Amino acid sequence: MKLSIIGTGYVGLTTGACFAEVGHEVICVDNDTAKVQMLLDGGIPIYEPGLEELVQRNVAAGRLRFTTHIAEGVSQSGVVFIAVPTPPQPDGSVDLSFIERVAREIAGAMTSYKIVVDKSTVPVNTGDKVAETIRRYGKTGVECDVVSNPEFLREGFAVEDLMRPDRIVVGVRSPRPVATMKEIYAPFDAPVLVTDINSAELIKHASNSFLALKISYINAISVLCEATGANIQEVANGMGMDVRIGRRFLQAGLGFGGSCFPKDLSAFIKIAEQIGYDFRLLKEVQRINTEQMQRFLRKITDTLWVLKDKTIGVLGLAFKQNTDDVRMSPAIELCQRLQKEGARLRVHDPKAMDKARGVLQDVTFVDDMNTVAEGCDALVVATEWDDFKQLDLERARKALTHPILFDGRNLFDPEEMEQRGWIYKSVGR
Repeated sequence: MKLSIIGTGYVGLTTGACFAEVGHEVICVDNDTAKVQMLLDGGIPIYEPGLEELVQRNVAAGRLRFTTHIAEGVSQSGVVFIAVPTPPQPDGSVDLSFIERVAREIAGAMTSYKIVVDKSTVPVNTGDKVAETIRRYGKTGVECDVVSNPEFLREGFAVEDLMRPDRIVVGVRSPRPVATMKEIYAPFDAPVLVTDINSAELIKHASNSFLALKISYINAISVLCEATGANIQEVANGMGMDVRIGRRFLQAGLGFGGSCFPKDLSAFIKIAEQIGYDFRLLKEVQRINTEQMQRFLRKITDTLWVLKDKTIGVLGLAFKQNTDDVRMSPAIELCQRLQKEGARLRVHDPKAMDKARGVLQDVTFVDDMNTVAEGCDALVVATEWDDFKQLDLERARKALTHPILFDGRNLFDPEEMEQRGWIYKSVGR
């Protein structure tokens, strides 16, 4: 099928590449001329495992193209996906100005029936507003159906999640676009759940908020573990063996971050508030997440006493492993708070250092994780990269002024670290 994707961020670019991989003809549209030129030159603007090869393969095959012109994408496609940013506003609600602008441009370019698919994460009832906008700004007599098709991608695993999805959610107002949407997703061999459009929009926010709740729950349990001498990983393993609960997202640490969970949680609280419901449960999730960072900082200050003029090595800057995304990164927040206490920082990340340079000032960026500890008073693990499990611990121990490691991601075994001569502080153990 001929498809267009408006927006080439994590969602749009990955979706377009995966659609092309299964045989669809895809035009990706973006108003960022530099980004489009980079894609046309064979590069990609983000790091996502497997994505660069996927893009290059499908461009070479002629199934994936890039343009800056929405009209080109609309005219050459029967289905138009909207995958533009929906950033948070200061009050936690969602900024829908990008969605509205794109809807107007699509309306102006339509000359025949189109299916317009909202893939961006949006508040409930957005689909109705998109449909009204297209009717208002479109040509008389040109019909369209607006569909909600939320994405459920994990950064760092986005290609895998798109190629082997748990489910496909399709929210519609009429049955007319259903067969086409099922045809688009047929190659992915996943169950398709067809709902009304409002339910589809709620599914996305409800899912992300629940996962954030699960993370905050296990972080709250980690406080009990530390107070009683229990081991959070053993507790999580025991909980996770219950099929009703499952082990995923029961990993204690610095708390959740990134471009999705904090934004979607705030948005869902605001959505509930606007219809008269005080979603206190999710407000508590936010509070626990904030306190988790504060608790970890206290471990550092309690151990090092005064941070002013101390040098601390930080391993990890991305908000999670397998990505270069530093938006709302707990690791970046940790660095900035250590700096406020007067600490000097030596930092390393396998993929995110270039982007971190735009948000961190007055730090020393180190290319080799095994040299981060040189001249430092302590070492901190802030992101759960598998690379860090291969850290030369003996070299790091000797390089440090004192062999102190604060592990915010529980990558190492406490008993082994103690045997190696480390002062080792982790989470919930």
